[in-house]
Amino acid sequence: MASSTFLLLLLTITMVMMNVNGQQVGSASWCVVRSDASFNALQTALDYACGAGADCLPLQPDGLCFLPNTIQAHASYAFNSYYQKRARAPGSCEFSGTATIAQTDPSYGSCVYPSST
Repeated sequence: MASSTFLLLLLTITMVMMNVNGQQVGSASWCVVRSDASFNALQTALDYACGAGADCLPLQPDGLCFLPNTIQAHASYAFNSYYQKRARAPGSCEFSGTATIAQTDPSYGSCVYPSST
């Protein structure tokens, strides 16, 4: 009986450790824009992310992630940079409701979105 209880406890602890805040520990995730976010809200959030530590150099005209030159593409990259630099902390992918967590790598061509696992 004691060994069964111990095994059940061990299994429960293992499952809790594998899943933190609804997100698989060790699984990659990215912070990207929500498809319903408005231009103005995205611009405000992009300005915040770049001013608060996101790496926005790749979004400059000569950067690897400048194209496509859209607010959605630029905000997604900046949001993700901010999110990753904060170790995917809860609340670091909010941006006033303009962002969401993605489990699919949004990288394209030579524009590689950082991830941490």
